[in-house]
Amino acid sequence: MKITIIGSGNMGGALARAWVNAKSVVPADLTCTAKSPATLERLQADLPGIATSLDNKTACADADFVFVCVKPWLVETVAAQIAGTLKISTKIVSVVAGISLEDLAKFFGVPAKNVFRAMPNTAVACAQSMTFLCHAGADEAALKTVCGLFDDLGKTKIIGEEKMSAGMALASCGIAYAMRYVRAATEGGVELGFTAKEAEAVVLQTLRGAVEILEQSGQHPEEAIDRVTTPGGFTIRGLNAMEAAGFTPAVIAGLKASN
Repeated sequence: MKITIIGSGNMGGALARAWVNAKSVVPADLTCTAKSPATLERLQADLPGIATSLDNKTACADADFVFVCVKPWLVETVAAQIAGTLKISTKIVSVVAGISLEDLAKFFGVPAKNVFRAMPNTAVACAQSMTFLCHAGADEAALKTVCGLFDDLGKTKIIGEEKMSAGMALASCGIAYAMRYVRAATEGGVELGFTAKEAEAVVLQTLRGAVEILEQSGQHPEEAIDRVTTPGGFTIRGLNAMEAAGFTPAVIAGLKASN
């Protein structure tokens, strides 16, 4: 299975490194392109055995899957470069926000069934991404392959295309929102007397614990909260103070603003 990644910068480079490290892709089967020779030199240093190229057309000639990881305004230009060189069976997987399946099929000159849209987040770098995937009637074998590649980097959920923007808000932007909570809780920990490093370590482990409780128990978050909020206790007072300051409405407003 030959894979080409067009645009091996932040996301494209992270995918390449993660797939090779996870042994999902053999280096010899991976080709990465970029506009900058320096970007490709760094990738080759990290991933010996991969092929690199500054020429998208050449890089895609034998590809079974082409992952498009460029900026949205560059998609049509890239498509024009490679459309005539693709094999009939080549699948296009776009990691570009805002470009529809219909437009991708038109730009690249391939059947709609050969096009996927994927929305991973930056946690691909540590194989903990939440990736959303949509397609327009892809065959089962291709869908299994694409899902498998992203499952190796975390979890994958297939959704309708109309939900891709919402998925980006919840999981891609959501990474930053979670990190903002970590920062806020760390600052609170400093006010309580911990050093910043101590507080951050405590917050991160606390979040790991919360995730494990919910995943292992299957409980609704509010049910799990009820187990640690005794009448008149510290936790309920803290929760009520956060809600009075607008915690839940602020989170919802942020998600809706980024949708």
